[in-house]
Amino acid sequence: MSLYRHALPQLADRPFITDGGLETTLVYHEGIDLPHFAAFVLFDRPEGATILAQYFTRYAEIGRANNVGVVLESATWRANPDWGHKLGYNAAALADVQRKSIEQLLAIRERYATPGTPIVVSGNLGPRGDGYRPDARMSPAEAEAYHGPQVRTFAATQADMVSAFTMNYREEAIGIVAAARNYAMPVAISFTLETDGRLPSGDSLEAAIARTDEATDGYPAYYMINCAHPTHFSDVLRGADGWTGRLRGLRANASKRSHAELDVATELDIGEPVALGLEYRELQRLQPSLTVLGGCCGTDHRHVAAICEATRRAGANG
Repeated sequence: MSLYRHALPQLADRPFITDGGLETTLVYHEGIDLPHFAAFVLFDRPEGATILAQYFTRYAEIGRANNVGVVLESATWRANPDWGHKLGYNAAALADVQRKSIEQLLAIRERYATPGTPIVVSGNLGPRGDGYRPDARMSPAEAEAYHGPQVRTFAATQADMVSAFTMNYREEAIGIVAAARNYAMPVAISFTLETDGRLPSGDSLEAAIARTDEATDGYPAYYMINCAHPTHFSDVLRGADGWTGRLRGLRANASKRSHAELDVATELDIGEPVALGLEYRELQRLQPSLTVLGGCCGTDHRHVAAICEATRRAGANG
């Protein structure tokens, strides 16, 4: 049985961390080839599962060292039918790596969780198309049917929840939420933002959250922001009204570059971990509900450790 499926501990306003940029860490720091940026293929390579376990273990260790909770996201952002087809995976093979990914995180939880460091295991979904561009657009019903099998597979494991990352138009997010509700899985929706603080589709973050909630009777456990630098969206949160209370997670980029610039970059821009931690502290001051903190493109365990340190000190100082 899932430990937390019916009562996610990160909803109780205690601090949690999550991981950084899995794919960019593996490609640029570890020198590992990930076709189509798909980390799940490592489960079918010699030593691949060990590499992933070492990656996630770093974050469990940071959580325990700082007495904060941890949300571990499975390495399955690309494990959907379109990307799977490009990589030679059929439906059965995708379901197999999805199960393996959860089993791996459960083993890490068994080793590292403590009363002061609860560890939540989340089945991760990504967009059908590109995370930066709203291509391969679907209606909510199409998205529900498309992502439903992956949610069903996660629901049959001991995963506590599912999370959908780099959502760049609301219809796909709505479909994923509907699929999660079908299988009684808590779900978090994380929207990609551009340098103007809006989704790549042009929707404002406020509108995307409001319309997703309206279409799903407010089913998402919470919302997140990912794949943008804090300077790109801090103004969205500054002076905003009650809708921002639905935001609980933040996974920002280390780089201030636009998505178009990142797409053509040949070197990783890791920014400055300590500075990023201070920017997170300021965002948390603007929006105290941001309690699940990690990173996206270009970030790694150093950034998350700096974020944890900066926000923990701010909390200690009242």
